[in-house]
Amino acid sequence: RMDQALLLVRNELPAQGLRLAAVSGACYQCLYEFLVFVPPSNRSLRKPGTAAVMVDTQHPLTLLLNGSVGDRELCKIQYHFGEFGNYSLVVKTLSTSTKTVSCDLVINEGPINSYLPILFAFLVYMGILAILIVGRLFMKIDPVRNWVYKKLNPRETDRLINSELGSPNTTDSVSSDPTPRLWSTASRQRLRSLDTFRGLSLIIMVFVNYGGGKYWFFKHESWNGKLHFPSALFSRFVFIMGTSISLSLSSMLRWGSSKRKVLGKILWRSFLLILLGIIVVNPNYCLGPLSWDNLRIPGVLQRLGFTYLVVAALELLFTRAGTESGTLEMPCPALQDILPYWPQWIFILMLEVIWLCLTFLLPVPGCPRGYLGPGGIGDFGNYPNCTGGAAGYIDRLLLGEKRIYQHPSSSVIYQTTMPYDPEGILGTINTIFMAFLGLQAGKIILFYKDQHKQIMSRFFIWSIVMGVISAILTKCSKEEGFIPINKNLWSISYVTTMSCFAFILLLLIYYLVDVKRLWSGAPFFYPGMNSILVYIGHEVFENYFPFKWKMQDSQSHAEHLTQNLTATTLWVIISYLLYKRRIFWKI
Repeated sequence: RMDQALLLVRNELPAQGLRLAAVSGACYQCLYEFLVFVPPSNRSLRKPGTAAVMVDTQHPLTLLLNGSVGDRELCKIQYHFGEFGNYSLVVKTLSTSTKTVSCDLVINEGPINSYLPILFAFLVYMGILAILIVGRLFMKIDPVRNWVYKKLNPRETDRLINSELGSPNTTDSVSSDPTPRLWSTASRQRLRSLDTFRGLSLIIMVFVNYGGGKYWFFKHESWNGKLHFPSALFSRFVFIMGTSISLSLSSMLRWGSSKRKVLGKILWRSFLLILLGIIVVNPNYCLGPLSWDNLRIPGVLQRLGFTYLVVAALELLFTRAGTESGTLEMPCPALQDILPYWPQWIFILMLEVIWLCLTFLLPVPGCPRGYLGPGGIGDFGNYPNCTGGAAGYIDRLLLGEKRIYQHPSSSVIYQTTMPYDPEGILGTINTIFMAFLGLQAGKIILFYKDQHKQIMSRFFIWSIVMGVISAILTKCSKEEGFIPINKNLWSISYVTTMSCFAFILLLLIYYLVDVKRLWSGAPFFYPGMNSILVYIGHEVFENYFPFKWKMQDSQSHAEHLTQNLTATTLWVIISYLLYKRRIFWKI
C-alpha cells in the first residue's frame, strides 16, 4: 500500500523465536509497537522461520528484535524504508560458541521514487508560467498587440491589458469609458499584496485539504515539531484577517459610519461565519437527519468568526480619532503605531495570562498538571488518555466528546484514542493573539501610508522580535523547550513563530506587488478577493466531479496529486472568472 514497504524476517536461530517491534522516528518518547512474531528455524528441514510484515515509509523506523527466550534484546536497527520496497531482515548466529547474533537488512526489490510526480507537476506549472510571461512580453510589441485587437474585442482586450498586465498609459476609446476607469482606480487603491497573501494561503490550504497528493509532508504534524505546509496555512489566514480588520474599520469610520452601525456589521458577520462553519463541518447530505449528539461545534470558520468578533470589537472600542493621521502627540514617535493602543495590548496580555494559567495550572483528572503531550503511546505510554492536556479536557468537559473532532492528527503516530479538536476553545485565545498581530501589521500600513521603507522595516523588526521570542520559548528545540511549537494546541510559541514568518512573507509580497509592481499577484490575487466563497465551495463540493473522480489506482501518489492539483486549479479559474465579472461574495 501507499507509504508502506514489505519486510520479510528470516529467523535462522534454532532455539528461539523472535518478537519484532518498531517505533517511528517521528514519535517522541514512544513505546515500541509489536509488529510480528517470527517462529524459530526448523533444524530437521533446514528451513528458517519466516514472517512478513508491512512497515511505514513516511518516517525512519527503529526496529527492535527480542528473543522469545528470556525476552533478551538481540539487535536494534534504525532504517528509513522506501515506498513499495521489498526488504529482508536475516537473523542468524555468527558463532555458536559466543552465541553472537547478527541482523542483516537486505534490499530484495528497490523502492520507487514517489517524488517524481511532484517534479513533473512543478515543471508543468513552470511551463505554463513561462508561456504566460512570454505572452505578456509579446503583448508589449505594437504589431502583436494591434493584431490581437483585430481578432478580439478591442474594449475587452484593452481592459484586460490595463488591469492584468499593468500598462496604464495605453490610450484609446476605452479611456473615455468612465466605468473601467473607476474600477481601475478602486483596484489601485486596494492593496493587492493583502489579497495576494490571503489567496496564496487559501489556495495552498485548498490543495492540502484535498489531500496534497497523499504525501506525508502535506499533512499536519502529529504533535510538536517541524512546521509543514498545513501548519502555517490557517495561521496566515488568521494573520491577514487581522490586517484586513484594521484597514476596513479605518475606512468605514473615515467615511462617516457610526461605531454602533459598524458594531452591528461585526456581530452579523461573526454570526454568519460561525453558522456557515457549523454547516460546513457537519456534512450529512446522504446520511439522513443529523443527530445533535454528534454535531461538531468547533471548526475553522467558527474560530475565524469568533476571532473576528473579538479583535474587530476590540479595535472598534479603543480606536481614537487622529491616531492614524498622526495628529495626536506621542511621547515616543517611533512607537506611534503601538502606544495609542495600550488598552488593547493590556487586554491581549490578559488573555495570554489566562491561557498560561489554564494550560499549566488547571487540574486534569489522571494527567500531570501542565501536560502538553499527545497521550497515547507518547511519554512512554504513561498518560494515554491525556491528549492535549488542559485544552482537550476543557473541550470534552464543555462540549462533550462527541461534539469535537474524532480523528486528530496524533492518532496515526501516537495511536491516541481520545477525541481532540485542533480548533477547540482554549486555542482560540492564541488565535485572537495571532489576529491581533496581523492587526498590528495593518496599523503599520495606515500610520506609514506610502512610506514603503518605514512599512517594510517595521515588518522586518516585528519578524525579528517574534523570532527571538520563539527561540526563547522553544530553546530552539523541537521537544525540549518551555513551550514547544504545536499547531494542535495553538501554543504561544506556535503563534510567535508563525507571526515571524507571516511578517516576512507579507514584506516580500508587499515589496513585489505594491512597491515595485514586479508582480500583479496573479493567480493568487483572484481567490484572495473571494476567499469565503472559495473556502466554503471547496469544502461543499469536495466529493463532486470535476473536483473528485474514481481513480484507477488509489495507491498512486501520481493520481492523487493530479486530482488534487486539478481541483485546486479549478478553484483558481473559478475565482478568476468571478473577478472578471465583478462577482464577490462578502459576508
